[in-house]
Amino acid sequence: MKFSVKQTIRSDDVSRVERAMKTVDADAKVSVDVGANTVSVDSWLMPEEFFVAFDDEDYEVTIIEG
Repeated sequence: MKFSVKQTIRSDDVSRVERAMKTVDADAKVSVDVGANTVSVDSWLMPEEFFVAFDDEDYEVTIIEG
């Protein structure tokens, strides 16, 4: 699944985003593309389940690939 992040992601935000996604699924593979402002998550969970983690970190996201 892939999320588009409304706010700008900086390189120093990457570990924070990765940690947040792993609070939802500890086994998720997370990839943050700073240039494209996207976060890809490889998980068996539904994309909507990650919204809380993004919200907890004050990121507004939309699903661009389920």
